[in-house]
Amino acid sequence: MLEEQPLTAAESYQALLRSLRRKNGFNLLFVRCSPVQADEIIRRVSQDLPNKNIQVLQLDSETDNLYEKIVDLPNYTNLNILFVRGLENALLRYEEAESEGYFLSSQSPVYGGTWSGVPKILGYLNLSRERFERQFPFTLVFLLPEFALRYFIRRASDFFDWYSGVYEFPTDKDILEREIRRLVYLDGDLDTYQQFTPQQRQEKLAEIKAYLSDSPSLDPVQASELWHEKGLIHQMGKEYEQAIASFDRALEIKPDKHEAWNNRGSALHNLGRLEEAIASWDRALEIKPDKHEAWNNRGSALHNLGRLEEAIASWDRALEFKPDYHQAWYNRGIALGNLGRLEEEIASYDRALEIKPDKHEAWNNRGIALGNLGRLEEAIASYDRALEIKPDYHEAWYNRGNALDDLGRFEEAIASYDRALEIKPDFHEAWNNRGIALDDLGRFAEAIASCDRALEIKPDKHEAWNNRGFALGNLGRLEEAIASYDKALEIKPDDHDAWNYRGVALGNLDRLAEAIASFDRALEFKPDDPDTWDNRGYVLTCMGRYKDALESWDRAIKINSNYANAYYNKACCYGLQNNVELAIENLQSAINLDVEYQDMAKTDKDFEQIRGDERFQSLLS
Repeated sequence: MLEEQPLTAAESYQALLRSLRRKNGFNLLFVRCSPVQADEIIRRVSQDLPNKNIQVLQLDSETDNLYEKIVDLPNYTNLNILFVRGLENALLRYEEAESEGYFLSSQSPVYGGTWSGVPKILGYLNLSRERFERQFPFTLVFLLPEFALRYFIRRASDFFDWYSGVYEFPTDKDILEREIRRLVYLDGDLDTYQQFTPQQRQEKLAEIKAYLSDSPSLDPVQASELWHEKGLIHQMGKEYEQAIASFDRALEIKPDKHEAWNNRGSALHNLGRLEEAIASWDRALEIKPDKHEAWNNRGSALHNLGRLEEAIASWDRALEFKPDYHQAWYNRGIALGNLGRLEEEIASYDRALEIKPDKHEAWNNRGIALGNLGRLEEAIASYDRALEIKPDYHEAWYNRGNALDDLGRFEEAIASYDRALEIKPDFHEAWNNRGIALDDLGRFAEAIASCDRALEIKPDKHEAWNNRGFALGNLGRLEEAIASYDKALEIKPDDHDAWNYRGVALGNLDRLAEAIASFDRALEFKPDDPDTWDNRGYVLTCMGRYKDALESWDRAIKINSNYANAYYNKACCYGLQNNVELAIENLQSAINLDVEYQDMAKTDKDFEQIRGDERFQSLLS
């Protein structure tokens, strides 16, 4: 017995046309075709049957009820033929959780497959066959890709019956090649995919899956390209697991497809699976050693793993192959900064900016590096360049404010923080640092209000509790200041600044033993903090523990030999003990470092016992 040969596309079209010409009343026809063939079928039928009233209904991924869509059509009761397109979009929305491979479960010419569950649109159809027959006295023609047709037959069997006409349109090789080239090369624009709505992504995926389902017509290269493109669409929709599965299918077919290895690495990176991502980029680089994007991406993953030297080496390889790759120069700069190699960091940003002068992030990071080198005016100039390019760049306004604050230009710093907060009102770091600048200006009530705004946004910001306490202390609201420091320490028990300032507030309340205990806690966490040793010495003096106080100041001076206040406090302590020689020796050291201590000593009561000494008078004159 001879095997029956499938109809050609031309033969299938003539069979469909004969059926449409003679059918009256309600009928169901199903046409398996590609999207391009669907366009052509509609065009030709409209041309060949001019006396028929024909309409086209396009469904999207949000369609749940076909009946309602049809009755919304104008004059639908006068129709002879209604072409229904896009049913696959609604099916894909339902199936997205399963994501991969369900439409390839059967490659046989016999429609089949095993699926559980029914999408809403098919559920309604299963319940509506009789209603359709009563209400729609015309022929419904469903134009479907192969996977959607098989899906329909299995899951809407109460609506579909084998008396329905099914017409197969084998895909023409030239059409297929043209369509795949359009899908892969024309539409394969990552920026475009990033702008897609979820519905647009579903529709594009449906178009790709329509061709993938027609696998006998695809050669391996075409199939691999389509799987890769499908992965890109998932990736741009942040559907990284589905993206990886698609890239894997592309690589099963074509293991040397370096683009798929590279993009697979990016998807793994976005999932935080950094070691796997690096392995994927390594595979891309085995195939194409000069693939600069893979070297760059590999560097980013190594950086995120804290392997900074390896990351820099990877970016250096990217730059060997593409010296004008500004992103690699920029990324390299970040890693160098994290290694504390600030001059090299700046040089790397400069290279990035030679290539792309409007890269505002590089200007901003360059400013941070300059600030860390103490080159604050240059840092501000760099932030200004970033802000010329992107005036709403709140990070640059904030960093500029920090540099101005470090220069003591507090009003300008506050103005810069205010600009950052106009752009990003919930920028708690800017509220906090604004409070510090207000504190430096003696505007303590405003400083507290600024810290309070930071804490509304981020109640666990220990720095803001600490700075708030400092401002309260300066207003003499010492109990409230201590409560604020306590909140900081609940959040961060090792905050040495909070322990230190808490000790100062306790000392000012004459709770001297508690103050010493607070200073000691600060020194547990930061033993090399001269300020805490200095404050501790002062409170010990108030307790009359002069020997312990002097040891505390000696520790401060050992840490910072130019710490003028510790020398001055030592002089005061010796003055209280009527030790003229050591009082004068330490006061001289303080004045040598800061002449203002000369005026302070003229009125300081700690020197009353030695004020009549000629040597003391000579030092102050």
